Amino acid sequence: MGFATETLAEIGPGSNSTLAFDVARVREDFPVLQQEVHGKPLTYLDSGASAQKPRAVIDAMREIQETCYANVHRGAYYFSQHLTDRYEGVRKTVAAFLNAASDQEIVFTRNVTEAINLVAHSFGNGFAAGDEVIITEMEHHANIVPWQLLRDRAGITLKVVPIAEDGSLQMEAFEAMLSPRTRLVAMTHTSNVLGTVNPMKNIIRLAHKAGARVLVDGAQSAVHGKVDVRELDADFYAFTGHKLYGPNAIGVLYGKAELLKEMPPFLGGGDMIRSVSFAETTFADPPHRFEAGTPPIVETIGLGAAIDYVNAIGHDAIAAHEAGLLAYATERLQQIEGLTIHGTAKDKAAIVSFSLDGIHPHDIGTIVDREGVAIRVGHHCAQPLMACLGVPATARASFGLYNTPSEVDVLARALEKVKDLFG
Repeated sequence: MGFATETLAEIGPGSNSTLAFDVARVREDFPVLQQEVHGKPLTYLDSGASAQKPRAVIDAMREIQETCYANVHRGAYYFSQHLTDRYEGVRKTVAAFLNAASDQEIVFTRNVTEAINLVAHSFGNGFAAGDEVIITEMEHHANIVPWQLLRDRAGITLKVVPIAEDGSLQMEAFEAMLSPRTRLVAMTHTSNVLGTVNPMKNIIRLAHKAGARVLVDGAQSAVHGKVDVRELDADFYAFTGHKLYGPNAIGVLYGKAELLKEMPPFLGGGDMIRSVSFAETTFADPPHRFEAGTPPIVETIGLGAAIDYVNAIGHDAIAAHEAGLLAYATERLQQIEGLTIHGTAKDKAAIVSFSLDGIHPHDIGTIVDREGVAIRVGHHCAQPLMACLGVPATARASFGLYNTPSEVDVLARALEKVKDLFG
């Protein structure tokens, strides 16, 4: 398999669209990509950790700070009212991005980690000994540790769904784990290590049939394709700005309105109240009930700009481009003797984790860096998954909308140099 040019025109199987995805043009939008590292052109293959930011996001955040910065929800003067409107406008942008029924179902958080902790503390407030939460072997630590803390605090039972050899979820095992005591299924939509895309619509259907609610960790999914929370029928869905070509310190928790309405606050402070006296406090309605204190104003504006940027290019075009990159990278890397790809599920995002026989991933990362290649190495905040794979760590290349087939070739040549150095 190969690419004749760096432009992928196919939008997707069966599509009538012929819109071109011009990678060279897209790359011009990202200032950071126009530089060298160790005298080599930067090849950035770590978007799964944090994606780079387009000029539109950088400019939007700078413009706020240069022309109209103020606190939101608090001021009677123009700057505050103007920025409040823009800030709350992003909530509407996010709601449309997820196809939520209302912008009041959108809670701003710092990241997915905080979103999951919010659900664990607030929705999990009424969980008792013997109640069950189901997770999987492929979870990020952010979707493991909060439930262990809830287990230690409330005595819940934590169940873990195993994965198959190809990195896909063992659906029969999942269905067998569901019981009348299952209160919540908390599961990644896309594995940050394996790239596996879980069949969330079917998972949610089965969970609801058993009377359980579902929290979806969408950190790696919202960036790779269209997410429709109503079509999925997700009860909670979380994603983060910094993987979606936006800033860090801003994340999103979607929650069905009827659930958020019944949930107690996560943190206490300003802006999440209706009234306060020394005798008692009454709380604001969702979503502000869950947004105590001064919010990440500039970062929220940046998130809105990032979503606008992705929407302008188009989810289908991005997904098709990344699917082509994944197919090419898989074939190209499999040609390297001694290289093992971890995660070969049929439904997979543009993430490739791999090992080289007899070479530690940290050595791989250090050597390819000298070739200008930025990849992730380590356990990727998924130590239980590493134990399942039987490795201490992996190297990981994760692709974004600005990556090209020629960058895959740069990575492959760098890995051959790693092999040469280690004999």
